[in-house]
Amino acid sequence: MKKTLRVLQLAEKWAIVIMFVIMVVASFAQVLNRNIFKIPVSGFEEAARYAMVYMVLLGTELGLRDGTQISIKGLVNKLPLTARHLVGILTQCIIIAFSALMCNSGWKMVLKQTRIGQTSPGLGIPMGIPYFALVLGFGLITIIQFAMLIQMVRNFKVDELAAEEKEGEQ
Repeated sequence: MKKTLRVLQLAEKWAIVIMFVIMVVASFAQVLNRNIFKIPVSGFEEAARYAMVYMVLLGTELGLRDGTQISIKGLVNKLPLTARHLVGILTQCIIIAFSALMCNSGWKMVLKQTRIGQTSPGLGIPMGIPYFALVLGFGLITIIQFAMLIQMVRNFKVDELAAEEKEGEQ
């Protein structure tokens, strides 16, 4: 399971890098096109926007995984160890539930866009592709955060046993 998660995380990081490059190149091409060549092409702006959406949703999971998302831990840090672990597990469960809901809703949107056949105005790609960013981003959040929840539960049990042994020694 750890190897699978590592592969997912590596693929995620590379996808973020690729989306960033696409976004920068498309934005630069749009500026060149608008100011130098003066050819009306709207696809560059759209490509940059869709790349940014993918990058943000993938980056959200990355931030959740490494703890760089904004959180207020002043109150939680004052709780006893057991309560801190329980609050962390509850928080993780809420994140997983929300992510799964968003992934499911995103999937429904992708199916709807595929069924009606709407395309983007600038690039002419099926709108299911931009909406798939929701499925990919929140799907990865759900999977990786669930794996982190399992690890938190295992650590909780280990910390509880260690606390019991420490109390028994005193």
